[in-house]
Amino acid sequence: MLTKRQIVDVLTRWNEAWNEHDIDRVAALFHDDIVFENWTGAKIRGAGALKNAWEPWFRNHGGFRFNTEDLFVDEEAQKVLFQWSLDWPSIEKGYQGKPEHRRGVDVMHFKDGKIIHKCTYSKTTLEIDGKRVRFVPE
Repeated sequence: MLTKRQIVDVLTRWNEAWNEHDIDRVAALFHDDIVFENWTGAKIRGAGALKNAWEPWFRNHGGFRFNTEDLFVDEEAQKVLFQWSLDWPSIEKGYQGKPEHRRGVDVMHFKDGKIIHKCTYSKTTLEIDGKRVRFVPE
């Protein structure tokens, strides 16, 4: 089991790796049996499959940046609530490439010191090019 401080350290390294667009450092924090559910409901199982799914995004990152808004750690349960904001070029239909600000929460579970389950939830109203836009997943 990780201590609270160790979990915070893992999440700090996680966020730094994301913001440096380093897929290898991000993937190093995955448990082999990771299950990831994104904000559209898509589900990916396994560290290799998740790394492969994320690699194109990291290659064509457009300078995305995650900012930590809040972090809650349950040491005993080995779980984290990570509230974040994301600044990036929008991928939303009709807004592609325009500056987007998105807010959300990740629920992460740890096993053997690594992230084994990650669920991402995103607000349904985004800020794109300075305007509020309702997000409608396809």
